[in-house]
Amino acid sequence: MLEVHQQPWRTAKHIAVFRTVRTMFQFSLLPVLLCVVTVSCSETKTCDDAQKICSVVTCGIPVTKGTPGRDGRDGPKGEKGEPGQGLRGMQGPPGKLGPPGNTGPTGLQGQKGQKGDRGDSSVAETTLANLEREIQSLRSELDLTKKVQTFSLGKKSGKKLYVTNGEKMPFSKVKAVCAELQATVATPKNAEENKAIQDVVPDVAFLGITDEVTEGRFMYVTGGRLTYSNWKKGEPNDHDKEEDCVILLKDGLWNDISCSSSFLAVCEFPA
Repeated sequence: MLEVHQQPWRTAKHIAVFRTVRTMFQFSLLPVLLCVVTVSCSETKTCDDAQKICSVVTCGIPVTKGTPGRDGRDGPKGEKGEPGQGLRGMQGPPGKLGPPGNTGPTGLQGQKGQKGDRGDSSVAETTLANLEREIQSLRSELDLTKKVQTFSLGKKSGKKLYVTNGEKMPFSKVKAVCAELQATVATPKNAEENKAIQDVVPDVAFLGITDEVTEGRFMYVTGGRLTYSNWKKGEPNDHDKEEDCVILLKDGLWNDISCSSSFLAVCEFPA
């Protein structure tokens, strides 16, 4: 234990130095006792006397700090403080759109509203009247067209109009031409219609009658058995077993003939 004798330099400052040295000895356990004298060495005697006590004496040099120790552990998080009094910053941009939610159940049907006011029918009535006038005008034009057509091209009998283009062709082509015109091959079902067809053709023409389905049983190409006939004497005779079609002769009589032969085409339209 360091012993300090009664010396003339024992002042309050020297006592503080002694206490500092003792504290350093107790806690740092340094092998060399460092005695720091913070007094100014204005008197040589004072420093010399101090050197007799301390092995290391620094005179006139202030005490320096040691190496900083390690940081301590973070303390517990404090409570949230009060909002600041400064101006609030601008709101940031919106985030990404989230996924759509599930469709909710259908709501209850609302109450039926009151009946609305009646609409103005004057416009509709005017439009309808104009359409009726246009239809009547078109009907008149169509009737005139039919009369001109009948006079120049065909022959009318009852509710039928017979027209020919004056071209001869096999029976299969006659059916195709009439079908393309949305008509049928001329099929007289009484003497008046037979005479009308005879008047419209200048030569022998096919009629819409065959026994292609059943030999000897002549039928209309539109379906159904004959209700009228005007066969030439001795006909039909199915000559060479291949006469399945019927032609109208110039005198108005009928004769069975091969369907592959070529004769005038006559089409029948509803009048």
